[in-house]
Amino acid sequence: MRVTNQMLSNNFLRDMRTNLNNMSTVQGQMSSGKQIRKPSDDPFKASRIMQMHSDMDANKQYNTNIKSSINWLDTTDTALGQIGNVIGRIDELLVSTGSGGVGSDQRQAIKDEINQRIQEVSQILNTSFDGKYIFGGSRGTTKPTDAGTKDAMGNSSLIYNITTTDPPTTDDQMAMLKNKLLVEVSQGVTMEYNATTSEVINYGADDSKNLMKLLGDITNHLGSNDPNDIKKLTNEDLAGIKEAMTNVLKVRSEIGSKQNRMESAETRNVDQNFNMMEILTATEDIDITEKAMEFATMQTVYMASLQTSAKVIQTSLLDYLR
Repeated sequence: MRVTNQMLSNNFLRDMRTNLNNMSTVQGQMSSGKQIRKPSDDPFKASRIMQMHSDMDANKQYNTNIKSSINWLDTTDTALGQIGNVIGRIDELLVSTGSGGVGSDQRQAIKDEINQRIQEVSQILNTSFDGKYIFGGSRGTTKPTDAGTKDAMGNSSLIYNITTTDPPTTDDQMAMLKNKLLVEVSQGVTMEYNATTSEVINYGADDSKNLMKLLGDITNHLGSNDPNDIKKLTNEDLAGIKEAMTNVLKVRSEIGSKQNRMESAETRNVDQNFNMMEILTATEDIDITEKAMEFATMQTVYMASLQTSAKVIQTSLLDYLR
């Protein structure tokens, strides 16, 4: 086969174009610090990198959800502590009624204080965080309880705040108050992060034993002169208050457990992101020293090819005639 100058020129140009493309690729990697600048460079690695970026962004969002939920749980824990203090004070007042020197005037003073405590319990149960009532279940924008209006005996009463003008029925609203709120803390894992009003108020196996009825009984018994009613203050009523206190402590313990689980989930997400960052760095980032040497080698090859071609492809008279 006859080798012509045109063939030599074409081969030279093709090889030069390849060398220049290789140099351009390495130069682009060095300037960007990334091995892959577009999916066509390496579709498999590009897909893996995008998946890791997606997973890391999801973990960051999960941790944002967790931090918000932890703040919610902190507020709930504080509110439950305040309710526990109120119930503890009522317990002290009931114990004091068992003293032989307590007469009707002292019981009236105790009743007046307990009436204020009932309103305080309602106020605490209506605690809000981030524009939502923490004990309101899925009906978070409407306060869950009310202290009601005083009855003929001047007693306050703790009641559910059920609206009659809104479309949801009473049963629907009660169901919403009992609903648990869920938050996603990792892929496919959700957690409950709220305590409901009914959990705090109901301290028995069913709804028959609840703080609303108990507080109403206490104020009625304090305002009565019937010896049987007065006796109930240090028997049934005091026993009920202690059960209510135990229930509040139980709910608060559950909130504490949820806080611990949230913090553990946050730590796992942070660790997982750190591990993925290491893998991503190894997959995506370049070794700058290695690439500098590679670029220097390609530059040497390019310069050598220029020098070689200058010697092989000699100019002729036809080049000057052109």
